[in-house]
Amino acid sequence: MSPIEIGMTVNGEERHARAEPRMSLADFLRDELGLTGTHLGCEHGVCGACTIIVDGRTARSCLMLAVEADGAAITTVEGIAPGDALHPAQQGLMEEHGLQCGFCTPGFVVLLYDLLGRKPDATEADIRDHLGGNVCRCTGYQNILKGALRAVALARGARA
Repeated sequence: MSPIEIGMTVNGEERHARAEPRMSLADFLRDELGLTGTHLGCEHGVCGACTIIVDGRTARSCLMLAVEADGAAITTVEGIAPGDALHPAQQGLMEEHGLQCGFCTPGFVVLLYDLLGRKPDATEADIRDHLGGNVCRCTGYQNILKGALRAVALARGARA
């Protein structure tokens, strides 16, 4: 089959490109739109490195076809914070050393961003539940959890 022209709003910007009908949304974001922050790990929807937000809901972009996102509003890790500013999700993980090799980081940042938007006063149990589906092979998760708790505190301070 020949490529199909698709359009979507990515990180607030209208984007159009051609995609093969079987191209994953993760590959489309990386290869056609140049948004390489979305990482591909397992390509089976298990690890969560490719997590993005599609029409207000988190999604594993390796499991979604690019053509399915035609007309959608998408947020990738590149759209979490403007310019050089850091979102509390990014700041908290950085301050608490919740990043090591960085491969899983985009997925965790997007999930934490989503959680803070939905539940700004998230508890540790909320964090564990929301981030529990993502895999990290380096950190042992303790610093990711500490970073997420720090992000909640930072977000709360920003609202005060």
